[in-house]
Amino acid sequence: MPTISYVIADDHKIFRQGLKVALTVDRNLKCTGEAAHGKELLDLLKTKKADVVLLDLKMPEMDGLDTLKRIKTDHPLLKVIVLTMFDDEHFVLHMMEAGANGYLLKNTEPDEIMDAIHSVIDNEYYFNDLVNNTLIRKLVAGKRAPRFKPDVVLSEKEIEILQLICQEYTAAEIGKKIFLSPRTVEGMRSAMLEKVGVRNTAGLVMYAVKNGIVSSS
Repeated sequence: MPTISYVIADDHKIFRQGLKVALTVDRNLKCTGEAAHGKELLDLLKTKKADVVLLDLKMPEMDGLDTLKRIKTDHPLLKVIVLTMFDDEHFVLHMMEAGANGYLLKNTEPDEIMDAIHSVIDNEYYFNDLVNNTLIRKLVAGKRAPRFKPDVVLSEKEIEILQLICQEYTAAEIGKKIFLSPRTVEGMRSAMLEKVGVRNTAGLVMYAVKNGIVSSS
């Protein structure tokens, strides 16, 4: 398994150091840098390799939201997991809509943070209960919900893949379950994005919930 490099952006040095120590359990993860605020992080990313950013929400100089927007403009392939003490749905929605690949609270167990890092690399997103429930409530309320294309028709195989995507299986895991190559699974996911009229996996998950392909309970 290839090494995943990550950087931490948080204004509390003791938290950064503690997180680094906790993540050393996973030998496939490597911390390549730390930053105390958004501006420092953006400078760091000019010289340091990173696959994932663990990003605090409230920081001096440049906060997490502004930093996330800059990252998604300057480094569109870089995965960002928000790691914060704020569990307000307002923050969750803003960060996910701005392009975050996951949203975790700082009291999250290290094992789940490691799972989230691997998930955003393998499957683009990490959906925990906090994010899932927020997105579902957003759908039910109809606030800023994505507009899906009309008269979408998915094949049985596409529905099966979509259900597995909603269960957070990676393309490789889905391929093993339904006897397809990971590349074929990714191709079918891309085709569903076009059919449904959404930009990413989060949109597909919301489509699946809205149309009863998976349960919202």
